[in-house]
Amino acid sequence: MDDGVRSQQTNQDRNEGPATDRRTLLRTAGLAGAAGAALAGSMHGKFSLAPISEAQAQTAPMPKGTDKPWWPSKWGKDDEAGASNHMTPEKVLDTVKWIKDGKIYKIGRVYETGMPLFGARVFALRIPGSPTGGPFGDNRLVYHDEFLATEIGQTGTQFDGLGHIGLQLGKDGDKGEMKFYNGFSAAEISDAYGLKKLGVEKLKPLFTRGHLIDMVALKGGMMDAGQEITAADIKAALQKQNMSEADIKPGDAIFFHTGWGSLWMKNNDRFNSGEPGIGLDAAKWVIEKDLALTGADTWAVEVVPNPDKSLAFAVHAELQTKHGILNHENLVFDELIAAKKYQFVYSFTPSPIKGATGSNGCPIAIT
Repeated sequence: MDDGVRSQQTNQDRNEGPATDRRTLLRTAGLAGAAGAALAGSMHGKFSLAPISEAQAQTAPMPKGTDKPWWPSKWGKDDEAGASNHMTPEKVLDTVKWIKDGKIYKIGRVYETGMPLFGARVFALRIPGSPTGGPFGDNRLVYHDEFLATEIGQTGTQFDGLGHIGLQLGKDGDKGEMKFYNGFSAAEISDAYGLKKLGVEKLKPLFTRGHLIDMVALKGGMMDAGQEITAADIKAALQKQNMSEADIKPGDAIFFHTGWGSLWMKNNDRFNSGEPGIGLDAAKWVIEKDLALTGADTWAVEVVPNPDKSLAFAVHAELQTKHGILNHENLVFDELIAAKKYQFVYSFTPSPIKGATGSNGCPIAIT
């Protein structure tokens, strides 16, 4: 086989073990069918099912941990922007005051073949012809183009849009009862050619204050898979870092340095096998603080497996699906930690790809 095919095959082989591990996590929770259908519902098929009525929603069986419908959103029944609505001119002007030395830190990872991937996801870049075209003109110009085959918003450093995660209410497979942020159903939004609602292009650019919680310093080393970050841990880390909880305002972003990112491309099998992260206790704190975004140096931000083994990615559902709070995964904080820069301006604009479930790109921290 040629080098390109061999490289792609090697990447798939490298991730075959971790993919099995992650599927096992879902099976263990007893939710593989529902969770897989919710994720796949945003990607496949055109559906003619009518959405359930509000009255039906009130009587439909709810998943564990959900006692009532979570819609309409506080930003209105038609809202598709979620917590990015916090990005008002007033918020931006207040955020700018936090820039003191003008230094910019990249907190996104390099996208490359060989990075850990979820399941059967692929990242393959080719430059056809190499160079792609030319020479042209008397000046003999040549050029390179690239062809990229990947899940554009769900590989590497990835930003979750609000059409990414949903919950199955009622009967399994009924897309009218498969609900996402603001009560939009898979029957309403799913399409093989992109989401008809809740596409990542509906989100507003993010420019807000970021607060970095250094769990490695608090715990004395890298956290382990399945180790939960609680609200008490957040408060203890803030105290250790001489930061006031009162400084964290509505619309801010909070980030977690667990040390798990040190495994990136060094031990992909272990990286993919689970992770430390926030649990439902910390998620409740995030909701009470009315934050816009969570992020971490891990692939899901939340603890995997959940301490309650019957739950699968419960924090995703609690924050994104129910409250429209956004999520940024596989970030890197090494330079910020080395400089002891725990508070900064976080800036990121999701790629405006109509109907996409998430976004790639390089977020920055400005101090």
